[in-house]
Amino acid sequence: MVRTRVDGGRRRATTLALTTVAAVFVVLLPGTVANAGPSPEEIEAQIAQVWNESEPLIEQYNAIHQQFQQNQAKQAELEAALAPLQAQLAAAQEKVGAIAAQVYRGSGTGSVSAFLGGDSPALIADKLAFLDRFARDQESELAGAAKLKAQYDAEKAPIDQLVTDLAAQDKDLADKKAVITARLDELQNLRRQAYATSGATGSFRPWPCPASYAPTAGYTAAAFACSQAGLPYLWAAAGPNSYDCSGLVLAAWQQVGVYLPHNAAAQRRSMPYVDRADLQVGDLVFYYSDIHHVAIYVGDNKVMQAPAAGDNVRMTDMDKTGPIHSFGRPG
Repeated sequence: MVRTRVDGGRRRATTLALTTVAAVFVVLLPGTVANAGPSPEEIEAQIAQVWNESEPLIEQYNAIHQQFQQNQAKQAELEAALAPLQAQLAAAQEKVGAIAAQVYRGSGTGSVSAFLGGDSPALIADKLAFLDRFARDQESELAGAAKLKAQYDAEKAPIDQLVTDLAAQDKDLADKKAVITARLDELQNLRRQAYATSGATGSFRPWPCPASYAPTAGYTAAAFACSQAGLPYLWAAAGPNSYDCSGLVLAAWQQVGVYLPHNAAAQRRSMPYVDRADLQVGDLVFYYSDIHHVAIYVGDNKVMQAPAAGDNVRMTDMDKTGPIHSFGRPG
């Protein structure tokens, strides 16, 4: 039996979060983007402020989109399971229909007359009894198939409804994503102008990455994340040419056969906690009270992360990336 339940409370919370983010854009962006000749530091502060409000929406998008895809797969599995039954039902209906046509709509010297004609009354009675039993057997077969189909339909209905609901949410979040991207593009254009005039430069991997070698799966995952330095941030991306925060972590640990969800909070729930004193290369660092950002620890108090739209995968100081929520170790 397939048991699926749509969490109305979660949908309401998502809608509220979207409304809050939209309100922040309306209030924040017009005043900040309009400043004349902002410095690189001012631009970065504006981007950080907008991004801190928008990244939770991205993680919500990732979670809902992944759930949407999973339920689409369940729907396809059920439809595949229904296919043989539907074929059986169609064959049974055709058989019974043919018998009905022969028995009840035969005329003149048709098949029924040919079947019954020229025999003694006793033999005709035997033939009629045979037809009756045959018809009842087919009717029973049809009823059984119909009962199974009704059962499958009943189990499939919640999945269909869930996919419909998630598709609507997926589209709503995608629309919001387009609006946020446009706003951040405006800030990014200002960033390019400010950095071009100031001559400011930076490195995506300014320290050894990973900091030290260890024969562990975590080291392999961290080394992969380090090798992605400089690739652009892209919403809902998990490689190979761009990433968001949870997408980079997902791709890094996938290199060693560990498959994580594409959502920072869901990744946090999928693994045990680790104390800061016990951190190893490859462990995950989760940020903010609602866990809407994640990075991969690479040693020496540094992390590799996909920071924000308009930025690139880069190595940063772990404690300057944001308020740390907790640490975890996949496996």
